[in-house]
Amino acid sequence: MAMRLAMTAVCAAILVAFCAARWAHGQTSAGSTEQLPPFKLSVDEVSLRFHASGADGLAVNDLKLDELSLLDNGSPPRRIVAFSPLQNLPIRAGILLDTSASMAAHLGVDRAVSIEFAQRVLRQRNDQAFVMEFGYISNIAQTWTSDTSALTRSIGQAVTGRDNPLGGTALFDTLFRACFTVIGQVDHARSGNVILLFSDGEDNHSYMSLAEVVNVCQKSNTAIYTFRAEPNPSLWSSGPKVLSDLAAQTGGRAFASADSEAEVVSDLLQIEADLRNEYRLIYNPPALQHDGAFHRIELKMPERVASMVIRSGYYDRPR
Repeated sequence: MAMRLAMTAVCAAILVAFCAARWAHGQTSAGSTEQLPPFKLSVDEVSLRFHASGADGLAVNDLKLDELSLLDNGSPPRRIVAFSPLQNLPIRAGILLDTSASMAAHLGVDRAVSIEFAQRVLRQRNDQAFVMEFGYISNIAQTWTSDTSALTRSIGQAVTGRDNPLGGTALFDTLFRACFTVIGQVDHARSGNVILLFSDGEDNHSYMSLAEVVNVCQKSNTAIYTFRAEPNPSLWSSGPKVLSDLAAQTGGRAFASADSEAEVVSDLLQIEADLRNEYRLIYNPPALQHDGAFHRIELKMPERVASMVIRSGYYDRPR
Protein backbone atom coordinates (compact mmCIF):
# COMPACT_ATOMS: atom_id res chain seq x y z
CA MET A 1 0.00 0.00 0.00
CA ALA A 2 2.81 2.41 0.88
CA MET A 3 4.55 1.54 -2.39
CA ARG A 4 1.34 2.29 -4.35
CA LEU A 5 0.92 5.66 -2.63
CA ALA A 6 4.52 6.56 -3.34
CA MET A 7 4.16 5.70 -7.02
CA THR A 8 0.97 7.76 -7.23
CA ALA A 9 2.73 10.76 -5.73
CA VAL A 10 5.63 10.41 -8.18
CA CYS A 11 3.26 10.22 -11.16
CA ALA A 12 1.36 13.29 -9.97
CA ALA A 13 4.60 15.22 -9.57
CA ILE A 14 5.69 14.26 -13.09
CA LEU A 15 2.33 15.36 -14.52
CA VAL A 16 2.51 18.75 -12.74
CA ALA A 17 6.07 19.28 -13.92
CA PHE A 18 5.13 18.41 -17.51
CA CYS A 19 2.18 20.86 -17.52
CA ALA A 20 4.30 23.63 -16.01
CA ALA A 21 7.04 23.05 -18.59
CA ARG A 22 4.52 23.05 -21.44
CA TRP A 23 3.07 26.39 -20.23
CA ALA A 24 6.48 28.01 -19.80
CA HIS A 25 7.67 26.70 -23.19
CA GLY A 26 4.57 28.08 -24.84
CA GLN A 27 5.40 31.53 -23.47
CA THR A 28 9.10 31.59 -24.44
CA SER A 29 10.57 34.53 -26.31
CA ALA A 30 14.12 35.27 -27.41
CA GLY A 31 15.54 32.65 -25.05
CA SER A 32 13.69 33.83 -21.94
CA THR A 33 10.91 32.09 -20.06
CA GLU A 34 8.03 33.86 -18.34
CA GLN A 35 4.93 32.52 -16.61
CA LEU A 36 1.84 34.67 -16.90
CA PRO A 37 0.31 35.53 -13.50
CA PRO A 38 -3.43 35.07 -12.91
CA PHE A 39 -5.48 38.01 -14.08
CA LYS A 40 -8.59 39.52 -12.48
CA LEU A 41 -10.34 42.54 -13.93
CA SER A 42 -12.51 44.80 -11.81
CA VAL A 43 -15.48 46.09 -13.80
CA ASP A 44 -16.85 48.46 -11.15
CA GLU A 45 -15.71 51.18 -13.53
CA VAL A 46 -15.99 50.55 -17.27
CA SER A 47 -13.75 52.39 -19.72
CA LEU A 48 -14.88 52.55 -23.34
CA ARG A 49 -13.08 53.76 -26.44
CA PHE A 50 -14.97 54.28 -29.67
CA HIS A 51 -14.71 55.87 -33.11
CA ALA A 52 -17.40 57.84 -34.97
CA SER A 53 -17.58 58.92 -38.60
CA GLY A 54 -20.00 60.86 -40.79
CA ALA A 55 -21.66 59.94 -44.07
CA ASP A 56 -18.55 61.18 -45.91
CA GLY A 57 -16.44 58.63 -44.07
CA LEU A 58 -14.50 61.30 -42.18
CA ALA A 59 -14.07 61.22 -38.42
CA VAL A 60 -16.54 63.16 -36.27
CA ASN A 61 -14.32 64.80 -33.64
CA ASP A 62 -16.66 67.23 -31.88
CA LEU A 63 -19.20 65.00 -30.12
CA LYS A 64 -20.57 66.20 -26.78
CA LEU A 65 -21.70 63.96 -23.93
CA ASP A 66 -25.30 65.22 -24.07
CA GLU A 67 -25.52 63.91 -27.66
CA LEU A 68 -24.93 60.33 -26.52
CA SER A 69 -27.21 57.77 -24.89
CA LEU A 70 -25.57 54.80 -23.16
CA LEU A 71 -27.21 51.54 -22.04
CA ASP A 72 -25.54 48.72 -20.13
CA ASN A 73 -27.63 45.54 -20.43
CA GLY A 74 -30.57 47.77 -21.31
CA SER A 75 -30.20 50.17 -18.36
CA PRO A 76 -28.52 53.59 -18.11
CA PRO A 77 -25.29 53.79 -16.09
CA ARG A 78 -25.30 54.94 -12.47
CA ARG A 79 -22.82 57.68 -13.25
CA ILE A 80 -20.69 58.97 -16.11
CA VAL A 81 -17.19 59.36 -14.65
CA ALA A 82 -15.43 60.97 -17.63
CA PHE A 83 -15.80 61.71 -21.34
CA SER A 84 -13.10 63.12 -23.61
CA PRO A 85 -11.83 63.05 -27.21
CA LEU A 86 -8.48 61.36 -27.87
CA GLN A 87 -6.85 62.62 -31.04
CA ASN A 88 -3.51 61.76 -32.62
CA LEU A 89 -2.33 59.55 -29.79
CA PRO A 90 0.87 57.62 -30.51
CA ILE A 91 0.09 54.17 -31.88
CA ARG A 92 1.26 51.03 -30.09
CA ALA A 93 0.73 48.07 -32.42
CA GLY A 94 1.26 44.35 -32.12
CA ILE A 95 1.62 42.48 -35.42
CA LEU A 96 0.70 38.83 -34.74
CA LEU A 97 1.45 36.32 -37.51
CA ASP A 98 -0.02 32.82 -37.30
CA THR A 99 2.73 30.55 -38.65
CA SER A 100 1.06 27.23 -37.90
CA ALA A 101 0.82 24.62 -40.67
CA SER A 102 -2.74 25.59 -41.64
CA MET A 103 -1.49 29.08 -42.58
CA ALA A 104 1.26 28.01 -44.99
CA ALA A 105 -0.64 29.15 -48.09
CA HIS A 106 -1.51 32.53 -46.55
CA LEU A 107 1.74 33.64 -44.89
CA GLY A 108 3.10 35.43 -47.97
CA VAL A 109 0.04 37.68 -48.21
CA ASP A 110 0.04 38.27 -44.44
CA ARG A 111 3.67 39.36 -44.51
CA ALA A 112 2.94 41.78 -47.36
CA VAL A 113 -0.02 43.38 -45.53
CA SER A 114 1.99 43.63 -42.29
CA ILE A 115 4.87 45.37 -44.06
CA GLU A 116 2.43 47.74 -45.76
CA PHE A 117 1.03 48.66 -42.33
CA ALA A 118 4.48 49.29 -40.87
CA GLN A 119 5.56 51.45 -43.81
CA ARG A 120 2.31 53.32 -44.54
CA VAL A 121 0.68 53.85 -41.13
CA LEU A 122 3.37 54.07 -38.46
CA ARG A 123 5.05 57.41 -37.83
CA GLN A 124 8.63 56.84 -36.77
CA ARG A 125 8.82 59.73 -34.30
CA ASN A 126 5.84 58.68 -32.17
CA ASP A 127 4.59 55.21 -33.07
CA GLN A 128 5.99 51.81 -32.12
CA ALA A 129 5.20 48.20 -32.92
CA PHE A 130 6.34 44.68 -32.08
CA VAL A 131 6.14 41.48 -34.13
CA MET A 132 5.07 38.13 -32.73
CA GLU A 133 4.94 34.78 -34.52
CA PHE A 134 2.85 32.00 -33.07
CA GLY A 135 1.70 28.45 -33.49
CA TYR A 136 1.87 25.97 -30.62
CA ILE A 137 4.14 28.51 -28.91
CA SER A 138 4.60 32.27 -29.38
CA ASN A 139 7.82 34.09 -30.13
CA ILE A 140 8.51 37.83 -30.10
CA ALA A 141 10.46 38.23 -33.33
CA GLN A 142 10.87 41.98 -32.86
CA THR A 143 10.48 43.91 -29.61
CA TRP A 144 9.02 47.43 -29.44
CA THR A 145 10.59 49.66 -32.07
CA SER A 146 9.83 52.65 -34.26
CA ASP A 147 12.37 51.47 -36.85
CA THR A 148 10.40 50.53 -39.97
CA SER A 149 13.38 48.67 -41.41
CA ALA A 150 13.65 46.46 -38.34
CA LEU A 151 9.93 45.70 -38.44
CA THR A 152 10.03 44.93 -42.16
CA ARG A 153 13.01 42.62 -41.69
CA SER A 154 11.44 40.63 -38.84
CA ILE A 155 8.10 40.31 -40.69
CA GLY A 156 9.88 39.12 -43.83
CA GLN A 157 11.68 36.42 -41.83
CA ALA A 158 8.46 34.81 -40.53
CA VAL A 159 8.47 31.11 -41.46
CA THR A 160 5.69 28.55 -41.30
CA GLY A 161 6.20 25.83 -38.70
CA ARG A 162 9.06 27.40 -36.72
CA ASP A 163 6.85 27.84 -33.65
CA ASN A 164 5.16 24.44 -33.94
CA PRO A 165 7.45 21.87 -32.29
CA LEU A 166 4.40 19.77 -31.38
CA GLY A 167 1.86 21.02 -33.93
CA GLY A 168 -1.35 22.92 -33.25
CA THR A 169 -2.18 26.55 -32.48
CA ALA A 170 -2.51 28.43 -29.17
CA LEU A 171 -4.25 31.56 -30.45
CA PHE A 172 -5.87 32.69 -27.18
CA ASP A 173 -2.68 32.17 -25.15
CA THR A 174 -0.78 34.28 -27.68
CA LEU A 175 -3.31 37.12 -27.55
CA PHE A 176 -3.34 37.05 -23.76
CA ARG A 177 0.43 37.32 -23.71
CA ALA A 178 0.43 40.18 -26.24
CA CYS A 179 -2.17 42.23 -24.34
CA PHE A 180 -1.03 41.48 -20.80
CA THR A 181 2.75 41.06 -20.95
CA VAL A 182 3.65 43.32 -23.88
CA ILE A 183 1.02 46.06 -24.36
CA GLY A 184 0.03 45.92 -20.69
CA GLN A 185 3.51 47.07 -19.68
CA VAL A 186 3.41 50.35 -21.64
CA ASP A 187 1.41 53.47 -20.76
CA HIS A 188 -1.60 52.16 -22.69
CA ALA A 189 -3.90 54.89 -21.36
CA ARG A 190 -1.95 57.45 -23.38
CA SER A 191 -1.72 55.59 -26.69
CA GLY A 192 -3.87 54.11 -29.42
CA ASN A 193 -3.39 50.37 -28.93
CA VAL A 194 -4.05 47.77 -31.59
CA ILE A 195 -3.32 44.18 -32.48
CA LEU A 196 -3.24 43.21 -36.14
CA LEU A 197 -4.04 39.51 -36.04
CA PHE A 198 -3.34 37.38 -39.12
CA SER A 199 -4.89 33.95 -38.62
CA ASP A 200 -7.61 31.51 -39.62
CA GLY A 201 -8.96 31.68 -36.06
CA GLU A 202 -8.35 28.03 -35.24
CA ASP A 203 -7.24 27.29 -31.66
CA ASN A 204 -6.60 23.81 -30.31
CA HIS A 205 -3.90 24.26 -27.65
CA SER A 206 -4.72 27.30 -25.47
CA TYR A 207 -5.17 27.36 -21.72
CA MET A 208 -6.88 30.76 -21.92
CA SER A 209 -10.45 31.30 -23.14
CA LEU A 210 -11.90 33.93 -25.45
CA ALA A 211 -13.51 35.67 -22.45
CA GLU A 212 -10.16 35.91 -20.64
CA VAL A 213 -8.49 37.31 -23.76
CA VAL A 214 -11.25 39.91 -24.21
CA ASN A 215 -10.95 40.96 -20.55
CA VAL A 216 -7.19 41.50 -20.63
CA CYS A 217 -7.28 43.29 -24.00
CA GLN A 218 -10.06 45.57 -22.79
CA LYS A 219 -8.03 46.40 -19.67
CA SER A 220 -5.08 47.50 -21.83
CA ASN A 221 -7.42 49.46 -24.17
CA THR A 222 -6.38 47.25 -27.06
CA ALA A 223 -8.58 46.72 -30.11
CA ILE A 224 -8.05 43.57 -32.19
CA TYR A 225 -8.23 43.98 -35.97
CA THR A 226 -8.35 40.59 -37.64
CA PHE A 227 -7.23 39.65 -41.13
CA ARG A 228 -8.99 36.35 -41.76
CA ALA A 229 -7.50 33.57 -43.85
CA GLU A 230 -10.40 31.85 -45.60
CA PRO A 231 -10.90 28.29 -44.26
CA ASN A 232 -11.10 25.24 -46.49
CA PRO A 233 -14.71 25.34 -47.82
CA SER A 234 -14.98 21.56 -47.52
CA LEU A 235 -14.29 21.67 -43.77
CA TRP A 236 -16.39 23.22 -41.01
CA SER A 237 -14.44 25.81 -39.02
CA SER A 238 -15.22 27.93 -35.97
CA GLY A 239 -12.34 30.23 -36.91
CA PRO A 240 -14.33 32.96 -38.73
CA LYS A 241 -16.69 33.37 -35.75
CA VAL A 242 -13.79 33.45 -33.29
CA LEU A 243 -12.10 36.24 -35.24
CA SER A 244 -15.36 38.15 -35.60
CA ASP A 245 -16.02 37.87 -31.84
CA LEU A 246 -12.51 39.02 -30.96
CA ALA A 247 -12.89 42.11 -33.15
CA ALA A 248 -16.43 42.94 -32.02
CA GLN A 249 -15.77 42.51 -28.30
CA THR A 250 -12.57 44.61 -28.28
CA GLY A 251 -13.74 47.45 -30.56
CA GLY A 252 -11.81 46.39 -33.65
CA ARG A 253 -12.83 45.32 -37.14
CA ALA A 254 -12.66 42.09 -39.13
CA PHE A 255 -11.13 42.08 -42.62
CA ALA A 256 -10.41 39.38 -45.19
CA SER A 257 -6.70 38.89 -45.87
CA ALA A 258 -7.56 38.05 -49.49
CA ASP A 259 -8.75 41.62 -50.22
CA SER A 260 -7.35 43.33 -53.30
CA GLU A 261 -4.35 45.64 -52.96
CA ALA A 262 -6.59 48.72 -53.09
CA GLU A 263 -8.91 47.22 -50.46
CA VAL A 264 -5.95 46.39 -48.20
CA VAL A 265 -4.73 50.00 -48.37
CA SER A 266 -8.26 51.16 -47.53
CA ASP A 267 -8.40 48.72 -44.60
CA LEU A 268 -5.10 50.00 -43.18
CA LEU A 269 -6.11 53.64 -43.54
CA GLN A 270 -9.36 52.80 -41.74
CA ILE A 271 -7.38 51.34 -38.85
CA GLU A 272 -5.23 54.45 -38.66
CA ALA A 273 -8.28 56.74 -38.74
CA ASP A 274 -9.85 54.74 -35.91
CA LEU A 275 -6.75 54.92 -33.73
CA ARG A 276 -6.02 58.61 -34.28
CA ASN A 277 -9.64 59.74 -33.73
CA GLU A 278 -11.04 58.15 -30.58
CA TYR A 279 -13.26 59.03 -27.66
CA ARG A 280 -12.95 57.75 -24.10
CA LEU A 281 -16.05 57.28 -21.93
CA ILE A 282 -15.79 55.97 -18.36
CA TYR A 283 -18.88 55.03 -16.35
CA ASN A 284 -20.20 53.09 -13.37
CA PRO A 285 -22.54 50.26 -14.45
CA PRO A 286 -26.11 50.17 -13.08
CA ALA A 287 -25.71 46.75 -11.46
CA LEU A 288 -23.05 44.09 -11.19
CA GLN A 289 -23.53 40.55 -9.94
CA HIS A 290 -19.87 39.48 -10.30
CA ASP A 291 -21.09 36.28 -11.92
CA GLY A 292 -19.01 36.30 -15.11
CA ALA A 293 -21.98 37.23 -17.29
CA PHE A 294 -21.56 39.24 -20.48
CA HIS A 295 -22.88 42.83 -20.36
CA ARG A 296 -23.99 44.20 -23.72
CA ILE A 297 -23.23 47.86 -24.40
CA GLU A 298 -25.42 50.09 -26.56
CA LEU A 299 -24.30 53.60 -27.41
CA LYS A 300 -26.72 55.72 -29.42
CA MET A 301 -25.29 58.55 -31.50
CA PRO A 302 -26.78 61.71 -33.04
CA GLU A 303 -27.97 61.57 -36.66
CA ARG A 304 -24.84 63.27 -37.94
CA VAL A 305 -22.89 60.13 -37.05
CA ALA A 306 -23.27 57.57 -39.84
CA SER A 307 -21.14 54.80 -38.34
CA MET A 308 -19.46 53.92 -35.07
CA VAL A 309 -17.03 51.27 -33.88
CA ILE A 310 -17.25 50.25 -30.22
CA ARG A 311 -16.79 46.99 -28.39
CA SER A 312 -20.00 45.05 -27.98
CA GLY A 313 -19.70 44.64 -24.22
CA TYR A 314 -17.64 43.22 -21.37
CA TYR A 315 -17.62 40.29 -18.98
CA ASP A 316 -18.67 40.91 -15.37
CA ARG A 317 -15.78 39.15 -13.72
CA PRO A 318 -16.48 37.00 -10.62
CA ARG A 319 -15.05 38.22 -7.32
